[in-house]
Amino acid sequence: MPRQTYIAKPGEIKTVWRHVDAEGKTLGHLATEVATVLMGKHRPEYTPGVLSGDAVIVTNASKIVLSGSKLDQKTRRRWSGYPGGLKIRSYRQEMDSNPARLVSEAILRMVPKGRYGRSLSARLRVFAGASHTHASQEPVAFDAKVDMGTVPVTKAALQKGSRLQGAPRRAN
Repeated sequence: MPRQTYIAKPGEIKTVWRHVDAEGKTLGHLATEVATVLMGKHRPEYTPGVLSGDAVIVTNASKIVLSGSKLDQKTRRRWSGYPGGLKIRSYRQEMDSNPARLVSEAILRMVPKGRYGRSLSARLRVFAGASHTHASQEPVAFDAKVDMGTVPVTKAALQKGSRLQGAPRRAN
């Protein structure tokens, strides 16, 4: 019997609600993990273009971490469409006013654009605080990969030929 590729049909895969606590996690690392779960790429029955992913609830968006000095240097730009209608705000200003928007935009920029991406955005819920309004969906705890942070540089790592200095790899 020849091998047959499984293609999921719309409505065939049951949606599971997942809960992620964003406290202390890096914004980009969290966004890639959540986008993968939204699209369903963690499932063996993943089918492109079919809603095969899970719904995700992200809490503690106000306690997200940005590495380096991105909080002050990185900006969010919006244009109204009119001359002089460009609004530029730093990530620090955005975190002070609406951290949930910053987290949700980072996640939604990692999913496909178009009709499929818009349907995925309906399955994402982001809350700035620790509480959420979706307890009746009985979300399953989803722990995004633990962020290792920055690796401390030791004296041995700073020796000549170190990968930290950009030295080329030696062929064996």
